[in-house]
Amino acid sequence: MFIRRDLLKTLLAYTDKFPVVAVVGPRQAGKTTLVRKAFPDRRYFSLEDPHTLELVHNDPRDFLERAYDGPGLIIDEFQNEPQLLSYMQSIIDNNRHRYGHFILTGSHNFLMNQAIGQTLAGRIAILTLLPASIHELQQDNLLSTDINTATFFGGYPDVATHRLAPAEFYPNYNKTYVERDVRQLIQVGNLLDFQRFMRLCAGRIGQLLNVASLATDANVSVATAKAWLSILEASYIFFFVAPHFNNFSKRLVKAPKLYFYDTGLACWLLKITDTEQLQDHYLRGGLVESMIIGELYKTFYNYGQEPSIYFWRDSHGHELDCLIDYGITFIPIEIKASKTLTAAAFDGIKYWCNLANVDPSTGYVIYAGTETHKSVSGTTIGWQHTDDIIKKI
Repeated sequence: MFIRRDLLKTLLAYTDKFPVVAVVGPRQAGKTTLVRKAFPDRRYFSLEDPHTLELVHNDPRDFLERAYDGPGLIIDEFQNEPQLLSYMQSIIDNNRHRYGHFILTGSHNFLMNQAIGQTLAGRIAILTLLPASIHELQQDNLLSTDINTATFFGGYPDVATHRLAPAEFYPNYNKTYVERDVRQLIQVGNLLDFQRFMRLCAGRIGQLLNVASLATDANVSVATAKAWLSILEASYIFFFVAPHFNNFSKRLVKAPKLYFYDTGLACWLLKITDTEQLQDHYLRGGLVESMIIGELYKTFYNYGQEPSIYFWRDSHGHELDCLIDYGITFIPIEIKASKTLTAAAFDGIKYWCNLANVDPSTGYVIYAGTETHKSVSGTTIGWQHTDDIIKKI
């Protein structure tokens, strides 16, 4: 079963504007499936195939030129042979008005950015595909109506379409990721240490990042902790939400918050075995918050935009879970894991809006229920409709 991906429309539009379009994101997020579905007439090559990799490595120019007269190429996991981009550049520069001929996919953010910045700057559009969003799962009737179940299973397409239990999918995913990708990127002396580090990161989901404390708990140096965090971020395992700074004459928190792109993986790392256990887990609030903020990120990316998402907290404990900053337009958001709300749910929005001189009715409270309600204090919206906030902008 093919999950209809919201990025498809953006992908097709960008192939009319750029010579090269790259779709990047974590492994198993559906990149290959998406591009092959979008361009069924194109020749497909995977640079994880040893024969293809050898062919490209031996004569990259010939590989590209022989296929250039055809309908186009899909090159999967292109970061495995970054020199290919240099030869691609010369071909593109001689055919500047032939758009969308090369479609690339890749899984290592920092390797790809380094290669692209050196060769294809200005010639390539980079789109990000993450695990399936709440909206994508919902439109194909793959989303549970229970927020705990949705959080527990996450959004990886194989889990949703093959009805895999998290205990069947995530151990293999983690094993493959650690043994293949991490060893490609850095020297990890003890894989068990790195796996424990990942679990410790999951234990900090939705919390301010304290690298020194994390390093101490993991029994590694601060430098090692920073390097491992960078690898996990570049491999699309988790992301950091930065604090928003405005001159409100108050001391503001400067550390970022840590969130996972897929809460199913986070639940597995936390050894949560079922939805009942999740319901009573002390990190349930952070996991739900991670899923909601991840949905906002996915919606931005599906429109081909960089997320402009922050949080706000001052030194006195006043906090706003999420703040979308459009320069002159701000959307304050609070996230509640409960199905029942009280007037206090809007306190964070009211406090921030008063400081920022923003109309509080522009704010949202996203909660575990289903009803939408508008008032002068803001709009209450169910978790299944989180993407509507971005779509209405």
